[in-house]
Formats: sequence, structure tokens, C-alpha cells
Amino acid sequence: MNSEFSSYTVSIISVCLCSLVGVACSQGGVQSGGYPILFICLIITFLLQWLIFIPSFLWETERFYDLTGSFTFLLITNTALHFKSNIHGTGADTRSIILCALVSIWALRLGGFLLMRVYRVGEDRRFRDWKKSFPLFFRTWTLQGMWVFITPLTALTAITSPKITSIDWTLYLGSLVWLCGFVTEVVADIQKSRFKSDEKNKNKFIKSGLWSISRHPNYLGEIILWIGISIISFPVLAGWQYLSLISPVFVYLLLTKVSGIPILESNAEKKWGKGKDYQAYIKNTPRLFPKRVNI
Repeated sequence: MNSEFSSYTVSIISVCLCSLVGVACSQGGVQSGGYPILFICLIITFLLQWLIFIPSFLWETERFYDLTGSFTFLLITNTALHFKSNIHGTGADTRSIILCALVSIWALRLGGFLLMRVYRVGEDRRFRDWKKSFPLFFRTWTLQGMWVFITPLTALTAITSPKITSIDWTLYLGSLVWLCGFVTEVVADIQKSRFKSDEKNKNKFIKSGLWSISRHPNYLGEIILWIGISIISFPVLAGWQYLSLISPVFVYLLLTKVSGIPILESNAEKKWGKGKDYQAYIKNTPRLFPKRVNI
């Protein structure tokens, strides 16, 4: 009973926090029919997660989870851009189009990668127990809604901002930072996928390529690219909209303190922790930020 109560409590708190942040960041933003577009995106985000949760729970499957998350990213960013274009009548501005494009590219790539991984492995072990419990599985889908809304929040706020600025150095710098992060994440994922697909590496851990300078280079790339998005968005923010800059901070905390690195490092410690090779890798390789660059 305590577990169920805790799950529902977490779900309610997540929705409330997103609602408060959404209301704050929508201040001064463009509206449609008297409703802030940003808040419309928030409603779409959670409703879609809960809608797909129903058949997923009934069939006890997590196969729609990552696909739904990626699709929601695409849906809300393009919805925001669509409303912005219609309201201005002359089409969306360059900054908004670029923000939408960058988020969409990232979502399509990540969604495809995660979907192929689940189908290749057969299941996502994280969901083994969760998908059999209504409150636990509902909490999981609700938390995905929180992740989907907060992660691109800076971009969504900028896209729905009525302020339009010309192309400037922030657009170029932010795009370059995003590109660096995106390439880092993609290359790291490819390197790990190829490593795991080689039978010679069965029950071994990767320590080559980008993984030789960081134990989690894919997460490093993830953090960097959202910083790039924030740089692009910054010039059109005002007032409470600056709160949307929690986006890269949220991503950093999520990956380093909650669902990313802590879980992976714990599992790795159980699997390879007693090995001298792994202990040397842990000792000599930074957890996230590289101290050196191998060329």
C-alpha cells in the first residue's frame, strides 16, 4: 500500500511541478483561443503518455514507451511552431524553425536508437516489475511526461515567445554547441553498439573510443546539446520565461543523480566491480567530463 501511495504521490507532484513551471514560462508567450500555447503543449504531453499507458499496461509491454516519448517531443515542438506560424501569419521566424528542427532531429535519432535496442534485446529490464503494477507503471509514464516537457522547455518557451530577433552570434554559437553534443552522443552510441555486437566482447565493458576518456560520453553529449539549445533560445526570453533555462540543469541532474549514471554504475559494479581491469578503468577514466582528449 505504501508503494502504491508513493507512486501516485510522485505522479501528482510531477504533474503539479510541470504545471507551475508551464504557467510561469508561458507568461508573455503567444496564445491561441485565450490559452497559452506552451500550456497546450503541456496538456498534450501528459494526455498522450496516459493514453498510450492504458494498452501498454493491459498488454504488459514497454515497447511503446520510448516511441511515445520521442513522438511526443516531435509533436509538441512542431505544435508550438505551427501555432506560432499561424498567429504571425507570415510564418515562423528563423530562430524558432531552427530550434524545432534541432529538437526534432535529436528526438528522431534517439527514438530510433532506443526502439531498435529494445527490439534487439527483447525487453527493457527496468520495466520487468513495473509493468505488472498499475501505480508503478503509471508513475513511469507520468515521469516520462515530465521528462518530455521539461527537457525541451527552453526551446518551447522560445518558440512560443512573441519576441523575434534577427540572426546573431547566439544562433551560430548555440548551433555549434548543439552539433558538438549531438555528434558526441551519436558516436558514443554507435561505438557501444558495435562493441556489444561483437561476440568477442561478450561480458566485457567498453573502454575504447570516446569511452576511454569518459565513462558516459553519450550522456555528456546529451547535456552539451541542450546547453546549445538554451544558448539559441536565450535572446528571446524575458521575465518568468528565464525559468525555462532549468532545462539543461534538469537534464544534467536527471542523468547524473537519478536515472542515468547511478543506475548504470551500480549495475556495472555488480557485474565487473571485482575485476582489476574495471577498477583501473574507474580510477583512470572520469565519470562524465574528460580530462584528456584522445586523437
